[in-house]
Amino acid sequence: MRAPRLVLALASAACQLAYPATGAVNGGYAAVVRQAGPSVVTVLVQEQGESAGQRAVERANGDTQYNDLRTFIRRMLSGSGNGNPVPSEGGSALGSGFIIGEDGLIVTNRHVVEGARTVRVKLADDRVIPAQVLGTDATTDIALLRVRAGRLPALRLESSDKLSVGDPVIAIGNPFGLGQTVTAGVLSARGRTLEQDPYIDFLQTDAAINFGNSGGPLLSTDGTVVGVTSTILSPSGGSVGLGFAIPAETVASVVSELETHGRVSRGYLGIEVQAMTRALAQALLGRDSTAGALITNVEPQGPSAGSLLAGDVLLSIGSTPVTIANLGKVAVRLTPGTRVDASVVRAGVEQSIALTVAQLPDPPADPQHAGGRDIWVPNLELGVANSTSEIRSALKAQGETSGLIVTQLRPNGAGAMAGLKIGDLLTHAGTKRLEDVRDLATVSQPSAKRPLLLRVVRDGAPGFIAVTGSEEQ
Repeated sequence: MRAPRLVLALASAACQLAYPATGAVNGGYAAVVRQAGPSVVTVLVQEQGESAGQRAVERANGDTQYNDLRTFIRRMLSGSGNGNPVPSEGGSALGSGFIIGEDGLIVTNRHVVEGARTVRVKLADDRVIPAQVLGTDATTDIALLRVRAGRLPALRLESSDKLSVGDPVIAIGNPFGLGQTVTAGVLSARGRTLEQDPYIDFLQTDAAINFGNSGGPLLSTDGTVVGVTSTILSPSGGSVGLGFAIPAETVASVVSELETHGRVSRGYLGIEVQAMTRALAQALLGRDSTAGALITNVEPQGPSAGSLLAGDVLLSIGSTPVTIANLGKVAVRLTPGTRVDASVVRAGVEQSIALTVAQLPDPPADPQHAGGRDIWVPNLELGVANSTSEIRSALKAQGETSGLIVTQLRPNGAGAMAGLKIGDLLTHAGTKRLEDVRDLATVSQPSAKRPLLLRVVRDGAPGFIAVTGSEEQ
């Protein structure tokens, strides 16, 4: 059995939303759906195209399951009568959102609009309006949009604390572009922390959430928003009743910052930690207490460099005791540019150290967009693109520090006749290391008398190929 995996609810394609329900006591949610439905929108995204290198990796690895899914998604999005065909270089995708201000403020997930060239919003009355992205917050995966469409019906954010585990909740969405869909369930748990989102205390629900639910509202039975659906935990990629939503109180504080400043200021200390054990406590502290978090790394250029050391045990920041479970949440709530006192144990002695708080950096760009466009090398009759560490890792070439990935080959061209394949990583031309596409762009025409020696990594194994312009090697 495959291990469960976390799946962002935007499957590069569609979205399913969750609607609130007020009439649950009377055996249905119709009244709440009628109330909330007009405020739920579809977010239409013109995606940034995958990099040429990423597409080459997919072809080299024969990722047919991915390609089949993408084909299905594009067919769903560009079916007859849609009038919005999906281009091959940069696809369209759907996400969910909901109106929180009559003046056109809309909440959705950051990953729905991340890397988008254009964003539009389809309202419940079928109007499609261009949307402006006012700001995004990577830490909570929240984005704030604005549309100009006159006065719009808005939903109200209300603290999820009003709900108890077991209370009914509702979600509304547009799964796989099928149209507005309502699912219902209960609040299954609260305070869930997921490995890839350590800063959020998620709400867990068994209301069916599928690909495309991202950014939709999770509602209580009185029609107020208690969360924003964001993530599912699934062994198959489909709903198995383990859905997660960002609590509305978290969303409210983020939205206020995004509307005012376009971003959220969050603290950052630049350290890595591990949990304390009794054995570690005895070795470091001479006692059995497992309080605190053991610092395993301090970024050389980070805000804590020169203040904290690997091997320090961090006990508290300000007046807040620290554990490996809460350190991320404690740190992001600090104000960038300020100083805070931390209690640490170093060489068995407890002491107070003043730390400078930096701004939490945004995560790196989506690796599928990294590497850029490819270029055509006329004298080799092939296309190449810059590689990234993610691309090299996918090609089992983690040990390489650079290289160009082959993205195109002309049949019977010099590169093809030499045996090159799409997805090959070219690391050297002769003795010259290839670090940028410009390094190969002006290479001379190879011949039997003056062949071009290329070092190639294929399926993790390096080797050399002599390009002569003919099939004789």
